[in-house]
Amino acid sequence: MAVVVKMALAVLMCFMVASAPYTVDGGVTCQLVVSSLTPCAAYLTRGGPVPPSCCSGINSLYRAAATTTDRQTACKCMEQAAGISLNAASSLPGKCGVNIPYKISPTTDCSKVQ
Repeated sequence: MAVVVKMALAVLMCFMVASAPYTVDGGVTCQLVVSSLTPCAAYLTRGGPVPPSCCSGINSLYRAAATTTDRQTACKCMEQAAGISLNAASSLPGKCGVNIPYKISPTTDCSKVQ
């Protein structure tokens, strides 16, 4: 169990470091994306049930990403995530009742996200 927690924290730390350049003046920052998605770490790395706190973070991030720039920033931050299951990541919005305007995929062009 401790190894899994350490692995999830390592993934999140890599995510925070790798995503640091993607910040903008105003709304969404990579720090906000990471803090919103931290409760999802176990699901994104191991699968299983989606914790309610994860969906709270997803919904909070969705509300915060009110502009095109915010959504592009969030996309760029998520694009930098390492060690997560893309299937799990792409299923999260639907499992949490959120409809995002782009597909979570390695082929998503964040500059075209509206």
